[in-house]
Amino acid sequence: MKQHTNRNRRWVLASRPHGAPQMDNFRLEEDAVATPGEGQVLLRTVFLSLDPYMRGRMSDEPSYAPPIEPGCVMVGGTVSRVVASNHP
Repeated sequence: MKQHTNRNRRWVLASRPHGAPQMDNFRLEEDAVATPGEGQVLLRTVFLSLDPYMRGRMSDEPSYAPPIEPGCVMVGGTVSRVVASNHP
């Protein structure tokens, strides 16, 4: 797999699914990688956990976890490597 050293990729919730999520409920966005500011770090995600609870977060129905709004980045636990650090 080709490494994208200067691009940030993120999955965004494009629309709320009705039933099982489909590919058109998401969009893959790319942008330039930001330089970490004072006290920040830049991480490269190695593993992303895709848990069943994420389906509930795609809905605007009441749940134990707050919903992800359309247009926002999907969230999940990660294992990441530090690429750059401006954190003491």
